[in-house]
Amino acid sequence: MSLKKRLRDEILVGDGAMGTFLYQDGINDCFEELNLTDPEKIVHVHEQYIEAGADIIQTNTYAANSIKLRRYLLEPHVEEMNRSAVNIARQAARKKNTYVFGTIGGIGISYIHHSNYEPEDIRKSLQQQASTLLDADVDGFLLETFYDFQELVALVRFIRAHTNKPIIAHVTLGDIGVLQDGMPFSDALTHLEEEGVDVAGLNCRMGPHHMLRTLEEVPLLKNSYLSAYPNASLPNVRDGRYFYQSNPSYFGDMTEALVKEGVRLIGGCCGTTPEHVRAIRKAVTEKKLIPIEEKVVNKRKTSPVIVSSNDTKERIPDFSKSRHSVIVEMDPPKVLSKASEFIKGAEALKSAGVDAVTLADNSLAISRIDNLSLGTLIKQQTGVRPLLHLACRDRNIIGLQSHLLGLHTLGIHDVLAITGDPAKVGDFPGATSVYDMSSLDLIRLIKRLNEGISFTGKELGEKTSFTVAAAFNANARHLNREVKRLEKKIEAGADYFMSQPVYSEEQLKNVYEATKHLPVPVYVGIMPLVSSRNAEFLHHEVPGIFLPKDVREHMATFAGDSDASEREGLALAKGLVDTATEYFQSIYLITPFLRYNMTVELTKHIVKADRRVSLQS
Repeated sequence: MSLKKRLRDEILVGDGAMGTFLYQDGINDCFEELNLTDPEKIVHVHEQYIEAGADIIQTNTYAANSIKLRRYLLEPHVEEMNRSAVNIARQAARKKNTYVFGTIGGIGISYIHHSNYEPEDIRKSLQQQASTLLDADVDGFLLETFYDFQELVALVRFIRAHTNKPIIAHVTLGDIGVLQDGMPFSDALTHLEEEGVDVAGLNCRMGPHHMLRTLEEVPLLKNSYLSAYPNASLPNVRDGRYFYQSNPSYFGDMTEALVKEGVRLIGGCCGTTPEHVRAIRKAVTEKKLIPIEEKVVNKRKTSPVIVSSNDTKERIPDFSKSRHSVIVEMDPPKVLSKASEFIKGAEALKSAGVDAVTLADNSLAISRIDNLSLGTLIKQQTGVRPLLHLACRDRNIIGLQSHLLGLHTLGIHDVLAITGDPAKVGDFPGATSVYDMSSLDLIRLIKRLNEGISFTGKELGEKTSFTVAAAFNANARHLNREVKRLEKKIEAGADYFMSQPVYSEEQLKNVYEATKHLPVPVYVGIMPLVSSRNAEFLHHEVPGIFLPKDVREHMATFAGDSDASEREGLALAKGLVDTATEYFQSIYLITPFLRYNMTVELTKHIVKADRRVSLQS
C-alpha cells in the first residue's frame, strides 16, 4: 500500500537519529563514509530501528552531498556512497514491510557566508544527490533540517519534476512557530503543500515540547499530512562531547499529544535511539491512536509596547545579612511586542519588594532583546536594580571587556558571569561559540577591572565597582564536586551564587548542608510550574533541572486546566519557598514565560513572612 494511503487511516512511526547514535558509539568522523567502509554497522542500526517498530527508515545519506563531503576529501564518492546507502537500507528492510526513504539534509546559507560557494553550487550539489537516490530506486524522499526555506523549495521542485514518489519535507525552526527567516511555520506548510509534498513537518533543534507548541498553531493540511521528528532534548556538553538526556518514556507520553495536533508520522532526530522509537510505537499501538480529522488552532496572543531611575550603593551580597533577600529573573522577550510587558513586570516586582531583577543573556543560545538595553530601561523607568547575565559564548575578550566598561559607565554594577550554552543548541545554526574565556576567567577579568586594570594590564583611569554572581547547579548528581567548583569560583572572586531551580524540599536541605560552609551567600533558585507539560519539558529536556516524580505526577492531575495548573504550581513554589527560607537568607525566583504575577506573589509571600518575624522579635 502507498505511504499516503496508509497515512490516511493510521499513525506511522519513523526511525530515529543515525549521526548522534553513531557518535554516542564513539564514531566522530564522516558518518556517511561508513556506507563504504563498514556497511554492516549501518545495517545493524537500521535493523534496531525496524525491530523497535519503525515503518520508515532513512538512508544514511544526510550529508552525502559533494559540498559537505569535500571537507573529508570524499567528494568523488558521492554517487557510490548514496547507492551503497540505499542497498544497505534495503538489506535491513527486506524482512519487514518497511519503507526505505532517501534522506537529504539541508546545506544552508552558512556555507555561502563562510566559503566560496554560491547558491547555485548548493542547488547542483543537492540535485546530484537526489538524482543518485532516485536512480537507486528509493521508496521516497525525506528532506530534513532545512533552515533555508528557498533551498528546500528548489529541491522539492527538482524532485517532483522527476518523480511522483512521495516526498516528506521537514523545515527546522528558528523559534516556536517561525522559520529562521521569520516566515510563519503555517505559511511554510501551505507553500510546501502547494509544491506537491506528501508530508510536511519539522525536525531537529527542538524537543517534543517546543514542536508541540508550534503544531498547536497550525491547521490541518488539505492534501498533505503533518510530521514531527523532534530531538531527544536540548543537548548538553560533558567532557567536551555533546550528549542528550535519555527520555524514551517521555517521547511515548508526548506521542499522543502530537497526534492530537494532527501529526500522522512521528520519528526522532538528534539524540533519539531505538528506545525512543519503541516508546512511540508502544504509545501508538497500546493507546490505539488514530489520525484526527479536524482540530481547533491555538493562536498565541501578542501585545503592544511602551517603556520609565535610581542607583544604590549597597552590594547585593550584603542584602541578606539582616533579612531575606529576593532576586527575581525575567527572561528578556524574543519579540519586540513584549518589551512593554517586561517593563510592567519589573515595575510590579519593584513594588513587591525585590532587591534586583536579573536578565539572562540569550539563554539556550536563543536570540532575545539585548539584556543591557532592557536593564538600562528598567533602571531608568522603574528604579529597580538590574543584574545582568554575561555569557562568554557571544563575545571575545575584547568584546567582554568593552561591554563591562559600558555597563559601569551606565551605572550597572551587578553581573552574573556564565560560560553560556553552546551556539549549536540555539536558533542561529550558522553561529559559532566564541569561548575566549570560561566563567572562571570572566570572574577574574571583572575583579581585575575593579582594581582599575584592564585585561592587558593597562590603567583604566578609574576602578569599576562590580559585584559578581556565579552559577550553581544545585541539582548536580555529585553535589560535592559541584561545591568544589564553587570554591574555585570564590577563589576567582565570586561574591555570591545563583542556583538552578530546585523542586524538592529534601534537595533544598541537601544543598544547604553542602554549601553552609561557604563564606558567600547562595541565592537558591525556585521557579513556579505553570502546567504538567511545562514540568515534563523542564525535567526531560532542560539540562541541569530535575523534578521529582511525585511533583510531575501531581501536576499531571491538573493537565488540561490551565488556571488550576498555575494555581497549583504557585502553591508548590510557596511550599518550597517556606522550606528554602528556613535554610537560606537569599532566594532567587525565576519567572516562567514572563508571568511576573507569579513571582510578584512569591516575593510578597517572602516579604510578609519576614515582617511577621520582625514584629514577633
